[in-house]
Amino acid sequence: MKVRRKTVLNILLIAFVLSFFVTPLGYHGKVLLNKLTAPSPDIIPEDNRDSIRSYSWKLKDENWNFFNFQKEEGRVVFINFWASWRLPSAADLSDIQVLYDEFGDRVSFYIITDEEREPVLEYMEEKEFNFPVTYQIIGEPAPFSLPEPPATIVLDRKGRIAVNHDGIGNWDSARFKELLENLLEE
Repeated sequence: MKVRRKTVLNILLIAFVLSFFVTPLGYHGKVLLNKLTAPSPDIIPEDNRDSIRSYSWKLKDENWNFFNFQKEEGRVVFINFWASWRLPSAADLSDIQVLYDEFGDRVSFYIITDEEREPVLEYMEEKEFNFPVTYQIIGEPAPFSLPEPPATIVLDRKGRIAVNHDGIGNWDSARFKELLENLLEE
């Protein structure tokens, strides 16, 4: 029995497609695809920015201690909502790690989840992320409408929303880094 070249190519193609559903290669491939297709976030022009209602917002830090968001008043703040079980969040967080490495000493980073602490710590260790994780307190009033993860909000020094982006974003882009530099100079 002679097997045609076209048949072999079809079998290889089917095997490759199936690998995206039943192997770890598929997970990593989907994360990469999400990263490659992530749009640049829309930057809200300065005269169109809405202010947050208040800086009063109770959260938990990575050590599970309560604190108030009020300490960030007057600072540039990057807030990302994520969930370890959501594939797009995995793509988002790798860019955020790069951004944190570059701006973490000048911009306040709030990488917020509503998950329990132990699974989050395991996820952070597995992915080798070192940015601080913040835990949302369910039912606690927030200074803006809480989005579905992944989503990101960037505040300028006056408490105005400079970026309000649903979904994953290209946070490692020159355009976004330029925005952060401009917000830091204000």
